[in-house]
Amino acid sequence: MTRASLGVALIGTGFMGKCHAMAWRNLATAFGGLPPRLEILADTPADKAESLAASWGFARAGGDWRAAVADPAVDVVSITTPNGLHREMAEAALAAGKHVWLEKPMALTLADAEAMQAAATASGRVTMLGYNYTRSPAFRAAVDLVAQGAIGRPIHFRGVYDEDYMADPALPWSWRLTRKDGGLGALGDLGCHLVSVMLALMGPVARLYAQADTVIATRPHQGGTARVENEDQAQALIRFASGASGEFSCSRVARGYRCRLAWEVQGSEGTLRFDQERMNELWLYQPGAAQADGFRRILTGPAQPGFAAFCPAPGHNFGFNEQKVVEAQMLREAIETATPAWPDFTAGLTIERIIHGMARSAETGQAVNL
Repeated sequence: MTRASLGVALIGTGFMGKCHAMAWRNLATAFGGLPPRLEILADTPADKAESLAASWGFARAGGDWRAAVADPAVDVVSITTPNGLHREMAEAALAAGKHVWLEKPMALTLADAEAMQAAATASGRVTMLGYNYTRSPAFRAAVDLVAQGAIGRPIHFRGVYDEDYMADPALPWSWRLTRKDGGLGALGDLGCHLVSVMLALMGPVARLYAQADTVIATRPHQGGTARVENEDQAQALIRFASGASGEFSCSRVARGYRCRLAWEVQGSEGTLRFDQERMNELWLYQPGAAQADGFRRILTGPAQPGFAAFCPAPGHNFGFNEQKVVEAQMLREAIETATPAWPDFTAGLTIERIIHGMARSAETGQAVNL
């Protein structure tokens, strides 16, 4: 079937903006179909967008994001801006009849996320959130293995997402460390990724109990110091709707870790484990199998979902940016078939309720039912 070419507007030219641009440019190469039309690149100041438009493949550029989302040549809007702008931009794009690909976290507050989900439902447009770690072949294979009963009934989840990008107390204060403009801290930046993984593997959360700490209370700012308002680390105990238990931990001040999104699912008949810092390896233990004395390493390869679109040979490694191309393909398929993407704004609201529930539990010292 010949696919219609999607017209794309991209708002934001930072780390994730570049990832979205590469994903859109590589979509047809990896998965076929007509290449998307990269219509507009928007950012402020306008000359920043204009300087990148040609090399990123966009036909036009400018500093007016409202004009970009309203443009009739645009079918889908990629939003990769700071968190505080997500609601306004997403709602404007949906009101203009555009599909939306939004980077996580969904919003600063739970109220914002609820309003965005309502706007998405009313619009009938496809929405998707950028939880790219759920797109790797190893993770998608793990979800399939759990669903197929390869480890029996899941009985316990243990997950951690540690990075050290804020571990140095000499790093300056910024708006990201405020509740007003940055929202949640480690929970909003890292913990939401771990929640997306946890939900895909274990299903809904019924109850949680959490604690959180701001380890570095102040940071240098304008010749003095300013207070850090959101958490550096958080931990939670989880009870899933299935009855299974879970442990959750995230930190932005964990020395030595760059992207340790690590998890394991313990089942009644085996265990699966994974670490994003070694993202091309999935480890499986099944008693009674040939490797009954230990875990078996499963290397990524074309037998796993999405891998063969990039490479025909096993063990040749998948990467961070390839995950975003898979994400773009999933969004395109959802648009073509008029079916929900995952996670859309409805699923994203569930993730927001969990991380904000953890923040509320940490503040009150009480368990939270979901």
